[in-house]
Amino acid sequence: MIANETSSHPSAVRLPLRYVVGSIVGLWAVYFLLITARGALVGMEFDADLLLRRTAVCLVGVAVTFVIWLVLRLFDASKTWLKIVIALIVAFPGAVMIAQFNQLMFAEIQERMYNKFAEERGVSLRRDEAGNLLVEIPQPRDWKVTRDKDAAEDRDAPVYTFTLEEAKEGYARWLPLVDASLSRYYLLLTWAALYLAMLAGAQARAAERRGERFRSAAKAAELRSLRYQVNPHFLFNTLNSLSSLVMTGKAERAEEMIQAMSRFYRHSLADDTTADVQLADEFELQRHYLEIEQLRFPERLKIDFILPPALENCRVPGMILQPLVENAVKYGVAPVNRPVTITVSADEEFDRLVIRVADDGPGVPKGTKPGFGIGLANVKDRIEARFGRDATITAGPVEDGYVTELRLPLERKAAS
Repeated sequence: MIANETSSHPSAVRLPLRYVVGSIVGLWAVYFLLITARGALVGMEFDADLLLRRTAVCLVGVAVTFVIWLVLRLFDASKTWLKIVIALIVAFPGAVMIAQFNQLMFAEIQERMYNKFAEERGVSLRRDEAGNLLVEIPQPRDWKVTRDKDAAEDRDAPVYTFTLEEAKEGYARWLPLVDASLSRYYLLLTWAALYLAMLAGAQARAAERRGERFRSAAKAAELRSLRYQVNPHFLFNTLNSLSSLVMTGKAERAEEMIQAMSRFYRHSLADDTTADVQLADEFELQRHYLEIEQLRFPERLKIDFILPPALENCRVPGMILQPLVENAVKYGVAPVNRPVTITVSADEEFDRLVIRVADDGPGVPKGTKPGFGIGLANVKDRIEARFGRDATITAGPVEDGYVTELRLPLERKAAS
């Protein structure tokens, strides 16, 4: 996980501490390796004391960079330009602190290097009262001095002295510190840029996740709304049938219908209104529904369910077949006086789940334009909201009745 979120507001997006510490330590580790490699190239030995002092400087750099992060994180939710300005401001004093500590740690090393240089070349170094670094070179015995004045003194002088490094005064005294500070300033700004880039990436991913949650919530609300359109429609039809049974004195059949309705609603309301269900459960739900309709049309309605065992655990939207079966009853069974069989079947074709609701009734009544009424349009909207373009629905008359066909992605329930 790249960002911690406690709310949907961008200010809640933080880089985990391990990423921050890792980037800081990584930066200074690379710096340590590069400086050590450069020292090896210019002939500096891998002296333990030298490496220890360099490690101390890097540790101070890590601490200073961590403090800079503590300041920057206060502005994580601010505009990008403000975060850049803050980084530019807080990095400079940090760079000066690191440069000063570096000079303090390596002042002795520099003097040691001067002395080693002098020893190798047979000269001596010293600083005068003004702070100038002087080189004293012994004069050879055959050195002839030709100057007119003080010739005797020159012949007696044991060494020749010249200035190797003049003592810096005024602004010049600060030039080495400024130069060292600028290099560390660039290093700290490099890390700040890395941190801001990592933070921007984390915030972008958090925004994408929030957007995905909002889209999922909107889709769930849409699916819930579409499913709620099914239940009232079915309930209205069933209550009308129940009323007809009561009005005609068929109390026993009315009681059977009430029991069948109870089984149907117990089954249909057991699941989340937006969740997918197993195809076997969806078939069972439609079986309960058709049992209710068989009480209305005991002599006319015949039912047949064909579900291969291999497809029983396939996932489909809950109650997706309800409008299709209702249409089969409404247009295939109700208008005729002869027996009509409604067949609900499932098959697998080219890695697609194909579900058909067919009847051998009269098909679409004369004067009715075949197409997508409220029920079929509801199913079409639901599968588009659930599967996008990966699902299709077709409906139309055939030689021996009417068929509605759903083609859905083949999704099986994972084994528990």
